[in-house]
Amino acid sequence: MTKPSAEHEKAFEEILKMNPEEAQQKPESAGDHPGTKVHESELNFNILPEELEEYLNRYVVGQESTVEVIATKVCTHFNRMKIEKSVPEDQKIIGNIKSNMLLIGPTGVGKTYIIKLIAKKIGVPFVKADATKFSETGYVGGDVEDLVRELVHESDGDVTRAEYGIIYIDEIDKIASSGNMHGPDVSRTGVQRNLLKLMEDSDVDLKTPHDLASQVEAAMEAQRTGKVSRKKISTKNILFIVSGAFAGLNEIIGKRLNMQSIGFEKSKVSTQESRSILKNLKTEDLIQFGFESEFVGRLPVYVMLNELDVNGLYKILKNRYSTVVLGKKMDFKAYGIDLDFTDEALMELASRAYNEKTGARGLLSVFEKVLIKFEKKLPSTGVKKLTVDMELINNTDAVLERLIVDDGIKKFQKEFLIDHGIYLNFDDNAFTKISEKSKSQNKKVRDLCDELFRDYFHGIRLMKLESFTVPGEAVENPKGFLDDYIKQNYGKD
Repeated sequence: MTKPSAEHEKAFEEILKMNPEEAQQKPESAGDHPGTKVHESELNFNILPEELEEYLNRYVVGQESTVEVIATKVCTHFNRMKIEKSVPEDQKIIGNIKSNMLLIGPTGVGKTYIIKLIAKKIGVPFVKADATKFSETGYVGGDVEDLVRELVHESDGDVTRAEYGIIYIDEIDKIASSGNMHGPDVSRTGVQRNLLKLMEDSDVDLKTPHDLASQVEAAMEAQRTGKVSRKKISTKNILFIVSGAFAGLNEIIGKRLNMQSIGFEKSKVSTQESRSILKNLKTEDLIQFGFESEFVGRLPVYVMLNELDVNGLYKILKNRYSTVVLGKKMDFKAYGIDLDFTDEALMELASRAYNEKTGARGLLSVFEKVLIKFEKKLPSTGVKKLTVDMELINNTDAVLERLIVDDGIKKFQKEFLIDHGIYLNFDDNAFTKISEKSKSQNKKVRDLCDELFRDYFHGIRLMKLESFTVPGEAVENPKGFLDDYIKQNYGKD
């Protein structure tokens, strides 16, 4: 714990010197401190399993069987709490076990996304943390309890609402003990045991005892009332969902099933075979993996998530609710640019993402790699629509350069038409040479065109033309080309 500064110590001493009358001059407001408001929130949950399942399947691709289980158990959890509130105390079940869940699946398959969607849909506070935070820093008693306090913060201080929240802990497999009780494994076991307390039914102080601000507040309350009351939050109805990749768990299951006899080797097991093995998961396998039996006992619901293949990633992109595609469209729309994708391009992006081996997270990475230069350059142009096709994906720099050159030429054409009433066209050869000259001289295309052709209106007007096509040779010698053209064509019908 960090030692309080001299200023804090002085302020603390001054408060302790205050008499009750002075302390009462500033009454405590429930909203003065986060996590102190206590509202009698009503649990108004009436979503049915099929309704939540249908909602989740709009956004989540390739996890239908998993979504079915999660949606059912979440709905049952919250609907059951609503019923239990009306049950007389003498008829309530003692030692009731909640539908806390364990999600098993590789990175990027949508574990966190599913839980966030659920929390948003049913309107309860949601807190996410990585289990590695606790094992890597060396376990501190208040760390895990801070997750519960964070629910109060997410509820804007409404403790009653926070008591119906969801706590999601990812990478839970990282706090499994490897079997020895030395070094970091002692810490990991400690994290399990302290999470176990929260997952059952415990009361957590809203103010941490080692926090200086809490000490000051407690001192003021003691001066006013002669006693210190401790505000607490119950974890009885908080739903805990934990997840992890659990690398090596299928080997443990395989050994239990005596799969060595048929040549079971990790390196030779396909994704489909691995999932088939995981379907045989039992409590004893998780204990063998390194979890305390009591900890596993507080996670009665196990679900396996599918690894996403290329087609699965493509379906995510084709989904009308795809956050990847919609998010990238919004990025460009912020600059007034409409972004579109061909189906062929989406399949190619899905294939590249699959090669990243990070599941759906790889989609974000490949989208950024392909589009980052366009996102930087196009807002400075007049381009208002961009279609991502195979040509753009395979020739990113060339397509971007062509768009920028085309935009610069169009700006010059528009200005030339407005100023002189003449439409100046450029053939493909001129387009190419302007692009090359712009790059070699490091000049903007519009400025280069103005430098080369701003005086062309004199000769074109002399020829009594309303439009004129500039060929490639004119880019190399604009004045000489126009003079020769006039000599050859002046006076001709």
